[in-house]
Amino acid sequence: MTKKIFLIGNPNVGKSVVFSRLTGVQVISSNYPGTTVEISKGLLKIGEEKFDVVDLPGTYSLTPTSKAEEVAVSLLKECPPEEMVVINIVDATNLERNLFLTLQLIEEGMPVIVCLNMCDDTAHRGIHIDTGKLEKLLGVAVVPTCAVTGMGIKALIEKAPGINPAPRNKLSHEERWSEIGRIVEETQRLEHRHHTLREALEDASVRPLSGLLIAAGVIYVSFKIVRFLGEWLIANIFDPLFLDSYQPFLDRLSLALGQKGFLHHLLIGELIQGKIDFKQSLGLLTTAPYIEFAMVLPYVFSFYLVLSLLEDVGYLPRLAILLDNLLHRLGLHGFAIIPVLLGFGCNVPGILATRVLESKRERFIASTLISIGVPCVPLQAMIFGLLGAFGGFYVGGVYLVLFSVLIILGLVLNRTLAGYSPEFLLEIPPYRIVPFMTLARKLFMRIRGFLIEAVPIVLIGVAFINILTYLRVFGLITGIFAPVVEGLFGLPRDAVVALSIGFLRKDIAVGMLMPLGLSAKQLFIAATLLAISFPCIATFVVLFKELGFKSLVKATLIMVAVSLIVGTVLNFGILH
Repeated sequence: MTKKIFLIGNPNVGKSVVFSRLTGVQVISSNYPGTTVEISKGLLKIGEEKFDVVDLPGTYSLTPTSKAEEVAVSLLKECPPEEMVVINIVDATNLERNLFLTLQLIEEGMPVIVCLNMCDDTAHRGIHIDTGKLEKLLGVAVVPTCAVTGMGIKALIEKAPGINPAPRNKLSHEERWSEIGRIVEETQRLEHRHHTLREALEDASVRPLSGLLIAAGVIYVSFKIVRFLGEWLIANIFDPLFLDSYQPFLDRLSLALGQKGFLHHLLIGELIQGKIDFKQSLGLLTTAPYIEFAMVLPYVFSFYLVLSLLEDVGYLPRLAILLDNLLHRLGLHGFAIIPVLLGFGCNVPGILATRVLESKRERFIASTLISIGVPCVPLQAMIFGLLGAFGGFYVGGVYLVLFSVLIILGLVLNRTLAGYSPEFLLEIPPYRIVPFMTLARKLFMRIRGFLIEAVPIVLIGVAFINILTYLRVFGLITGIFAPVVEGLFGLPRDAVVALSIGFLRKDIAVGMLMPLGLSAKQLFIAATLLAISFPCIATFVVLFKELGFKSLVKATLIMVAVSLIVGTVLNFGILH
């Protein structure tokens, strides 16, 4: 039987980074049976021996207080000691608190290796740990590491095979803390030092007033960078690539196909004033790759670059703390900001990330709010392209409406849905400099995931639209929904097609609004409705998988109601 290596430790001790160092990218994620708690598994080969590496949810002790902690403890206790190795990841800068779990693991007779992580931070904080003495007092191997840089990981791997647990008397709660105090006193030495600029910034970014000002600045600068970098990539790399290198090939292909017929319509699409228009032709070889690679991918790249930087620097947990009070009013807690931010990249990983939330009620609220009030990067890219020419008022207006809807709907759901939202405990890591390769690896994985998910749907969506257009099927759809679109939303009946296509792909749908000659007000309403109404089909599938059929129907009815209300209010009220 393949031995198991369990990684266990308090939250925010760098456990996931150690896991990625041990396993690389061949990772399988699955839910623990009967729960929504996700467990990551990978493979590690040491010599000729293979180990299954299991990344357990963060826990403070072997006495669980949440579903995630219950899963961690259950997995440990289900496996016989002779078939496992337990690597206990310990934050070297918080030795006293972390050793409580360490002693519990040792007392249970488990084969433990202590991975003394974040040793790079101890020097900056004036903390000196005698690793040899700590190893002697604990009676288990202690390996100092810095998982971010890879320091000590090789030594950790070499210690893994053949660990035999030494018997240890079980201590009472008070005795255990007393023992921890003795160990820390004998192995740790502190020296006085003044706060560095980094530490002063760490403190300022979690205080209410200064923290909110910093948060506003970070969010503003982040979106500026996303837009600037995205526009620069489009103008200097992707547009020249498509227009100068790719279009001549398509022009020759169009002529070879006779510039008409079903195959030309499918591959090239409609010729606009006798020429290929990448935004409007709607062909599999024209609009489909152009939208995904030249209009959307630059913004996806810049968004995930900024998000990965904020994650790895250590800012996102601080943002979660700051927004905890606000999110509590919406039936969530501060850590829900992580799924929301992921949703700005793509709603699919955003909804998947709601698994970190404890209750089904929280996951429903968060998933519904993300689906309705959080526009994905592809949609945002098209909104900038569509409304940017009319000025920042309209672009900012879309975000203001979505934010207002998110807050109001969250308040309503919190008051009307049964159940409760439990408290959360979140540790704040120190600010760190992000190694380039770590950032590049995370960016590559996220962009690859986006392309694998998005490209097939875009191709299928464009082909589907193309065929329905060729067969003139959209006339029937237009006739059914035109009274609502024209009467309540003030949009022309041709906009029905674009709004319907939003179910397949929002960015394609916004692109179909361009040739309709809509006014700024009509474009504003249409773009807002596309953001609020049904999410794309990929998000719909994930909603069904995560929430179940009944909750999906409930979320869908909420989306329809909110879309009708917001579209009508914008047409007859605010923008009248």
